[in-house]
Amino acid sequence: MDINSVKEQARLKMKGFCGACKVCDGNWCAGQVPGMGGTGSGSSFKNNYESLKNIKFVMKTIHDSKNPVLKSKIFGKEIDFPVLGAPITGTKFNMGGGVTEEEYCIDVIEGCKKSGTIGMIGDTGDPACFEYGLKAIEKNNGYGIAIIKPRENSEIIKRIKMAEKAGVIAVGVDLDGAGLVTMKLFGQPVGPKTIEDLKELVRATKLPFIAKGIMSVEEAKMCIEAGVDTIVVSNHGGRVLDYCQGSADVLEDIVKAVGDKINVLADGCVRSGADVLKYLALGAKGVLVGRPLIWGSIGGRVEGVEVILNTIKNQLFQNMILTGSQDVNKIEKTIIKK
Repeated sequence: MDINSVKEQARLKMKGFCGACKVCDGNWCAGQVPGMGGTGSGSSFKNNYESLKNIKFVMKTIHDSKNPVLKSKIFGKEIDFPVLGAPITGTKFNMGGGVTEEEYCIDVIEGCKKSGTIGMIGDTGDPACFEYGLKAIEKNNGYGIAIIKPRENSEIIKRIKMAEKAGVIAVGVDLDGAGLVTMKLFGQPVGPKTIEDLKELVRATKLPFIAKGIMSVEEAKMCIEAGVDTIVVSNHGGRVLDYCQGSADVLEDIVKAVGDKINVLADGCVRSGADVLKYLALGAKGVLVGRPLIWGSIGGRVEGVEVILNTIKNQLFQNMILTGSQDVNKIEKTIIKK
């Protein structure tokens, strides 16, 4: 099984939902929410793609970086490369039902673990989806992360306690899910949070707390004030707010502003090792990958997820050699030009 066969199988099973396009730029699926596209005009999805595409590498071939170090640490765990599985749900109404929700959770958690990294589970209006994710994590000895929709705090805390019982590595809230269309379909209220709301959630657990969906310096600083362990710079894959900036447009400013006071991850149109390296050069400590893992699960189940991740890992290794980068934890901004 290789990446082309995985994508071909995914394309067949996701007909009408995702074209598993050669260039995943948000054009084919624009406006398909529910579905795999970006909301409205699809511009926010496209901006993620364009902002990354417009960053160019400076090739370097006179150096001694022959065997780059890909290992890094996140939440106290050593991982083989700094790429995590993003939290995704909705296999039936977003992906076409090529796998069940339970199967998808198993595929991502196990596939990530076998590839040497950590998968995240998501939350949606159907409570069974979150429970399937927790079961997959529990089955893998707690090797996973639970991300919860921005519900009322009492509902979030209830799910944090469920996640703790399953033994997860970390918990968090995808703040970028505020106002998500798919949650409305289930009659589940979600919305923004205040700093006091975030403080309450951070106090509710001893686990590292993640705030996903930070797109401004101002809110990154608020997360520091609230005691958040890690932020994810993300516009929710372009699926919630039309005409939003791309993650790569704002990442560098956020990293400059927060320094080492908080861990910064990035999410948005990661399709290759080159995309990973660009985000690292902009200052992220790691990235999340989403849609490609859907292709992996639907096109090849656990093995398909492994194929996707190992392909990205190999590309990252090669790109590091060709930019003179020795260590993923010390990527220099000088390897890129905007």
